[in-house]
Amino acid sequence: MWISKIKLNNFRNYEKQEIVLKDGINLFYGENAQGKTNIIESIYLCSVGKSFRARRDQELIKFDTNKSLIEVEFNKSDRDGKIKIEIENKKNISVNGIKLKKLSELLGNINIVIFTPDDIDILKGGPQKRRKFLDVMISQLKPNYMHILNLYLKTLEQRNNYLRQIKFENKNENMLDIWDEKLAEYGIKIFNYRNEFINKIKNKIENIHNKITNNKEKIKIEYISNCKNKQEFLDILKNRRKLDIIKGYTTKGIHRDDFTVYVNNNPVNVYGSQGQHRTAILSLKLSELNVVYDEIGEYPILLLDDFMSELDEKRKINFLENIKNAQVIITCTEKIDIENLKYFSYNIKDGKIVKKEISTK
Repeated sequence: MWISKIKLNNFRNYEKQEIVLKDGINLFYGENAQGKTNIIESIYLCSVGKSFRARRDQELIKFDTNKSLIEVEFNKSDRDGKIKIEIENKKNISVNGIKLKKLSELLGNINIVIFTPDDIDILKGGPQKRRKFLDVMISQLKPNYMHILNLYLKTLEQRNNYLRQIKFENKNENMLDIWDEKLAEYGIKIFNYRNEFINKIKNKIENIHNKITNNKEKIKIEYISNCKNKQEFLDILKNRRKLDIIKGYTTKGIHRDDFTVYVNNNPVNVYGSQGQHRTAILSLKLSELNVVYDEIGEYPILLLDDFMSELDEKRKINFLENIKNAQVIITCTEKIDIENLKYFSYNIKDGKIVKKEISTK
């Protein structure tokens, strides 16, 4: 799988730009705030339908304009395609000229794995970051997952609203059975998707981490959930009903799930050094890359937003050894030398490509 062309009109700081990419390593370099990350963002947007850094779609429209257009042409082993996203008062998405009715129809056309400097917070930060990591990844491989997750979240919101009505308006508590049943129905499906994905990561991450650390560190990953079957979920909801009414929200459920990464049997988010955090997230993302390959038979697009600067030379070498079969989009502030590999570089300045080069080794 690889992206052959990107067209941007009034997207972020790009007025009009066409970018032809190569299958292999594509390096975008330039000073800060010139538009490098915007290229990564446009690909991510065409993959999952949302930005990884903007809360509102209107933030993606170039200042002093009212409409943005993003087009990405891609090639897969079984087909070629084009994704077009128009952002004005609302967002319209089409694939090969056919307008999509729901976002889940976009998922799985372009598979991506993304690295950003903020990704270290996946392990260091709160569980919501780790759930988001799972949700984005699983939805690309199993588009129906996002549909079920949205049904769960909608039901959760309705249950929380009714909990507050019980508390303040003395509504009938037994009516919660309706929402409990639906939450458990959707929740166990979400658990099964997540558990399956974590188990696939487990089968990859130990070997990858051994190679990166030269067998100096052992890593493992553990999925944490209180709701492993439907009846267990229903029992938890019922047993905590009084507390939920007092709190005004649902205190336990799939929406509270988490996973923990251990390095040498210690949770990395508690005891890990900065270097161990970087290496652990590297192993996690490379495992993700290989899980996608096993699922669809080809490597996803690898997006590296100012990530190479986070690695020392040894980690860079080990990392590059693991990604040489994927198309890679790299952004960095200075042009870097990638030893023993052919790559294409693009100098970005103020939303424009000012220089293209082919580097061969």
